[in-house]
Amino acid sequence: MTNTGPVLVVTMVDDPTADLVISELHDRNVPVVRLDSGDFPATLSVAATITSPRGIAGTVTTPTRSADLSAVRSLYYRRPSGFAFTHLDEQDARFALTQARYGLGGVLAALPSCLYVNHPHRIGDAEFKPAGLTTAVAAGLRVPPTLITSEPDAVRDFIKTHGPTIYKPLSNPVYRIDDVPCSVKVDEVTPDQVDDRIRGTAHLFQRRVDKVADVRVTVIGHRAFYIRIDSGLLDWRTDYERLTYSVVAPPAGVADGLRRYMNHFGLVFGAFDFAIGADGTWWFLECNPSGQWAWMEPHTGLPMVAAMADLLERKR
Repeated sequence: MTNTGPVLVVTMVDDPTADLVISELHDRNVPVVRLDSGDFPATLSVAATITSPRGIAGTVTTPTRSADLSAVRSLYYRRPSGFAFTHLDEQDARFALTQARYGLGGVLAALPSCLYVNHPHRIGDAEFKPAGLTTAVAAGLRVPPTLITSEPDAVRDFIKTHGPTIYKPLSNPVYRIDDVPCSVKVDEVTPDQVDDRIRGTAHLFQRRVDKVADVRVTVIGHRAFYIRIDSGLLDWRTDYERLTYSVVAPPAGVADGLRRYMNHFGLVFGAFDFAIGADGTWWFLECNPSGQWAWMEPHTGLPMVAAMADLLERKR
């Protein structure tokens, strides 16, 4: 029987990618309930019961919509703002946040007969770069030599062995400079920059690929969209105005490697980044299990929004 229940979209208010997908679903008359965990409990509520043999039943309710938890056909987990209990003192806020995470978060992670794009627990697993890189190796993808360390001497030895080396953050928390959100960029590291500050935390260093271009591969269900990005930049995210896009075909083995990677983490969506070396080799850099992708559709004409709507609609 076809599932005619709603699609849940879990994301923050300012999410243009989710806006496009929701508009496409509305055009198809697919019911959508959008919610942000940051609105709980002020304007978002949950009432769930767990009984045998039904599993979870009940509702999640926003100011404008309500979803039957037992009938949700799919959940698109994008970029929710996160729980916030700023009106409470530190200890009470810590307790309330934990209960919300394991309560509302636990309910949303246990919906019966629901397709997750992606399941929040699988996203959590796949966001660890060491796990992603080792999985890519096991999947048959080429990965540049990489070092994760807090030891300055290890970095110096790595640069001596592998040559030009870049630094990239293991995760990307947002810094605010003059109240403007900024992120830590990928940059080259020279031996004279390595000092005891390395001991302050863990860092990721990687052999710099002698690249001619980048590739963003967006996997949506059983479809994969391969887009070459030309920029001349070490990190193309630093200047979108310099980017040009073209559709490319992957070399042998990449498509199978992507599928093995996705299967390992239990993902149905992934935004993969590759660097194309001067010899044509595709080097795996990372996979973001909740990455951005919709901005490339107007530049390429690829039907990515429709593909995501097909997946969430569970169209066969």
